[in-house]
Amino acid sequence: MPLSPGFSDHIEELLAGFGKVEVRRMFGGAMLRRGGIGFAILDDDTFFIKADTVFGAELKKQGSKPWSYSVKKDGTVRDIAYWSVPETAMDDGDEASALAKRSHQIAVKADAAKVKKPKRVAKKAVTKVARKAIMKKAASKKPKAKKK
Repeated sequence: MPLSPGFSDHIEELLAGFGKVEVRRMFGGAMLRRGGIGFAILDDDTFFIKADTVFGAELKKQGSKPWSYSVKKDGTVRDIAYWSVPETAMDDGDEASALAKRSHQIAVKADAAKVKKPKRVAKKAVTKVARKAIMKKAASKKPKAKKK
């Protein structure tokens, strides 16, 4: 279900104590980002924040629900590491900002832990020595011309 008009503006105002956030629309909802790191999701007029195992357990004790979505045509539902913000924080900017700060720290840590794929080496980056070895190997595979 898409977000109601003004919901994302309300969340931005709620997080004023946390600082400027970027709201990026996606699939009828939105992702909240700061410094290029996504830390919250807005979906179906609910504010979800990223959590690790410990933070997720704390949020669950406060009545938060995990964000879930259907991943297959058979209706299989998958929960991921985002939890709804407790009701008390939806009316308290200081509490919401503190939760957003903690969520952002978790997201930064998770992003840093991702395995980065090595960049491909450009052809120009091949050293002269390596180029000579490649050429020598290629030349050795060519059939030699017969002398008459």
